[in-house]
Amino acid sequence: MTKPFSPLLFLASLGAGGISVIPFSFLNYTFPHPKGLIQIAQIGHGTLPLMQEILFRFMELTMIVFVIIHILLTIKYIIQLIKWFGSKEHKKLRDNPLHNSSIVTPFISIIMTMNVFIGPVRFFIPQLGDNLQSFMFPALIIWSILWILLMNTEIALLKTSFEKDFDINKIHFGWLLNPFALAMLTVTGTGIAALSNNPGIAHISAFMSMISGSMGFFLLTVKLVALFKSHFASSGMPEKQFYPSFLIVIPNITLYAISAFRIGHYLEKFHSMEMGAYFLIVTTLAFAFETWYLLFGVSLLKDYFKQHFRKEFYISQWGLVCPIVAYAVLGTFVYATFVQNVILYWTIIATTIIAIVIFFTLLYKQCKCKKGTSKIHCY
Repeated sequence: MTKPFSPLLFLASLGAGGISVIPFSFLNYTFPHPKGLIQIAQIGHGTLPLMQEILFRFMELTMIVFVIIHILLTIKYIIQLIKWFGSKEHKKLRDNPLHNSSIVTPFISIIMTMNVFIGPVRFFIPQLGDNLQSFMFPALIIWSILWILLMNTEIALLKTSFEKDFDINKIHFGWLLNPFALAMLTVTGTGIAALSNNPGIAHISAFMSMISGSMGFFLLTVKLVALFKSHFASSGMPEKQFYPSFLIVIPNITLYAISAFRIGHYLEKFHSMEMGAYFLIVTTLAFAFETWYLLFGVSLLKDYFKQHFRKEFYISQWGLVCPIVAYAVLGTFVYATFVQNVILYWTIIATTIIAIVIFFTLLYKQCKCKKGTSKIHCY
């Protein structure tokens, strides 16, 4: 029997897009280059030390492979998503306040596609890199359409949670997909605001980003308080399929921190404000928070990895990729704004490799489950 479609499948395409962004961010913030986003022509292959040449080639290969995976998975899941719309399962999920947060997952992945084109894809294509400003208005149009659709969806889901009765003690960290989606929307909008040289485009995208960002950060704060209160009031850990969602706090923090970072660039460019100390505080404080929270999350999941991870597959396990990606990406910002430390440099590289290993492990398990040839338990 074919399993029903789940919007959480988009976590796989999101993870692939995120991994493709890590090397771009790494090169952009660790390698000296002219002002603006880095391009492959600025790397100077053939003139680099051997180890750096190997490392950069690895980073570029990673971008290419995961951009392709992201696009292919996104197309595949969008086709399935369109068929799923209007079904009884869709309506049932949408009306369930405990689980309807998963509905926004496709938005997160599709908006990530814009970042993939602005970052890794533009890195390899000179025509995009040299003519970036000419793409700002089309980017604003596409992003604005996604902004309207997601904001409408988020408000509808929030309305549902106010109107329908549900047991607050049964909530789980998957609830944080709502602020996660708004954070992805905001980080893309603030990117347009920071990159565009056109004041009109920059002002519009900045203000719209403040609307979605303030809503998302409000939901993140309220839901975190409710989640920790609910967990401390309950006995023991939640069901195993919700374990990976413990770490979803990390990509939320990363995206809101980068959004604040980009708003700082917008303020510097169009309002003549000196934001140097602000950049340092925003990125470093967020990274410090993520460091202890990641250690805390890993300690919670240690037994889960030992006893269940290799034996079982849930779609929600794809949620393990995004926190690792988010930690590595924010690490590149900290490297640029705080301290150019060799330990941080290699931590970012190691985290990238971990994200790649987790991704392909999950992809292998998912393929085996789909073919019905896996010895693991598939749910």
